[in-house]
Amino acid sequence: MKIQELADKMGLTIHTIRFYEKEGLLDNRHVRRESNNYRNYSEEAIERLKLIKKFQSIGCSLAELKEALQDHDTNSRTNLQIIDWIQGKKEEIERKKQEYDQMLDTLNKMLEYRTLLMNDPQKAEEMLKNWHTGSSD
Repeated sequence: MKIQELADKMGLTIHTIRFYEKEGLLDNRHVRRESNNYRNYSEEAIERLKLIKKFQSIGCSLAELKEALQDHDTNSRTNLQIIDWIQGKKEEIERKKQEYDQMLDTLNKMLEYRTLLMNDPQKAEEMLKNWHTGSSD
């Protein structure tokens, strides 16, 4: 299939598919050049792109993605090694979640302060003093 058909099927852009190819995520199992130099993508390309999307959905970087696909292709990791990797990825996401929760708390306090500033400036100033001193009320 041509690149546009593959892009449409997968909900990706042509640019993204070419990038994956350039980065080595798609290889000669997934894409071949025809005599007119057009790319022709195999059905395996669809499965590969689904796998790429799955790894991206769990926050894999390009380097992690390359490593995971290489491991997938060569079956070089043991089940225990894969379990360790999954646990590490979960811990990384939990840390990021905590960071986002802290950001949301700060934004909520900023919003509360700005809203109070419009409706009750004295209460807003008290809130600001308590916030800077670390008091909750």
